[in-house]
Amino acid sequence: MKNLFYFIVFVLMVTTTSFSQTENKSKTLLIRCDDLGMSHSVNMAFKELMESGLKFSASVMFPCAWYQEAVDILKQHPEITVGIHLTLNAEWKNYRWGPIAGRDKVPSLIDKDGYFFPSRATFFANNPKSEEIEIELRAQIERAINSGLKISYLDYHMGTAVEKPEHRAIVEKLAKEYGLAISRYFGEVDVESMYAVDIPDKQNYLIDLLKNLQSDKLNLLVCHIGKDQPELQAMIDMNSFGLPEMSKHREAELNALILSTQQNIFEKNSINLINYIDLINQIGLENMKSPIDSGY
Repeated sequence: MKNLFYFIVFVLMVTTTSFSQTENKSKTLLIRCDDLGMSHSVNMAFKELMESGLKFSASVMFPCAWYQEAVDILKQHPEITVGIHLTLNAEWKNYRWGPIAGRDKVPSLIDKDGYFFPSRATFFANNPKSEEIEIELRAQIERAINSGLKISYLDYHMGTAVEKPEHRAIVEKLAKEYGLAISRYFGEVDVESMYAVDIPDKQNYLIDLLKNLQSDKLNLLVCHIGKDQPELQAMIDMNSFGLPEMSKHREAELNALILSTQQNIFEKNSINLINYIDLINQIGLENMKSPIDSGY
């Protein structure tokens, strides 16, 4: 009977230990926050997130009016990995931006007012020329490099720059030429973002997401943050899929990330946070592969 008791205790200990090891198995997560430089309210949100100590990668929209403020903020936070959010769309009513290269050099990329088109559909309906896309994307990369920031990677606003195979080839060519990584080219697996989650539910959604990350994947969480201020409140998405109360959604994402950092949610879920510099060092630019299967 005594032996049976010890046997049961041993089995319980092994089971508990095994369960604990499974629960605590390390997971890898790369957080990429997009649209830095889009507006002052977005820049202030990034500044707050940087000051929280969270490890993430920041993607800058260099054609936007507030990019220089973004550059200044990033220079105060050299720990942040910086990328270029290659931009060929301007989706906000009454707040538009256009090409860095100059309107006369890329006429097929702009509308009658000289701004980028608001969506992928309207962009491609205008039959953009590949040579003009390369001119503009190169101009954005040059502005980024000349800003004095250490630029590590490229990604793409609304997916437009890599929508067509011939345009994806341009992005790949420029990345190789300038020695830059490309987001999603290291085998990253996108997890469902918080963007469309109801505003009051974003925090709990993020906690559940972090708890259920796959331990055998390189998880990528793309975020869009901002401050719910009059500037951002006034920006209305011209696309039908745009969110109402966009500024509130963005601030809720910001708050969810900061609260998760303050409450050590990442550590409690054994999450190893990485950035694109880590991936470049661990995998190498030469081992990047196009995520053609995902189409993104």
